[in-house]
Amino acid sequence: MSITVLVRRPGPRLADGLISHIERLPIDPALASRQWESYVEALAAQGWRVVEVEPADDCPDAVFVEDPVVVYGKTAVLARSGAPERQPETEGLAAALDGYDLRRIEAPGTLDGGDVLKIGSTVYVGRGDRTNEEGIRQLAAHLPDATVVPVPVTKVLHLKSAVTALPDGTVIGYPPLVDDPSVFARFMPVPEEGGSHVVLLGGNRVLMAASAPATAELFRELGLSPVVVDISEFEKLEGCVTCLSVRLRDSAALP
Repeated sequence: MSITVLVRRPGPRLADGLISHIERLPIDPALASRQWESYVEALAAQGWRVVEVEPADDCPDAVFVEDPVVVYGKTAVLARSGAPERQPETEGLAAALDGYDLRRIEAPGTLDGGDVLKIGSTVYVGRGDRTNEEGIRQLAAHLPDATVVPVPVTKVLHLKSAVTALPDGTVIGYPPLVDDPSVFARFMPVPEEGGSHVVLLGGNRVLMAASAPATAELFRELGLSPVVVDISEFEKLEGCVTCLSVRLRDSAALP
């Protein structure tokens, strides 16, 4: 299966990025740039084709390229963030989605891609500060082949700030930050907040943050192969490994 991954390099206003559930800490722009390059190199090392999306230097959070778009099969839904400051981030994405059926979330709907967790044909969508009921309704209309399941999100910024899924579809999360684990068919707690976030690299490989060494060891015991990257500067902005890229696969509805 061929995989293209979209990324967007951090802009000069990165330190001004929005935060909502954590204390603001100083950002080191030079370190953030190096960490982003290492993240991109880690994806390329897996054989993925990395495509850099047009910069959006006026948008501090634009590096979190997952949020302005949701891709499911050959449909790409341009999102409309519940944070008005982030809505311009969709500009420049359409050019990277040539060949996709482009749809849009329209007002009064709001949606961030970080609230969307795809597991097979089930699409869990976090309902919280960035994504509202109307946004979820519109997304479901754009994805008629998917089963869209709303999930409450009150303790973190996005659904995927709280949970992601392992290759077998098991949802993982740090329990203090998960509103309702019973929503998911299979849920496994992890011991660190940073361990809640994985990018599936194919086979038993998962990309994850260096901030979760105990979770990495747990994954190894489960037969998984963690690929660890340091994204500490982006974690200061409520970012994680999932939100720094968008994966475009040649088959539909994969997580």
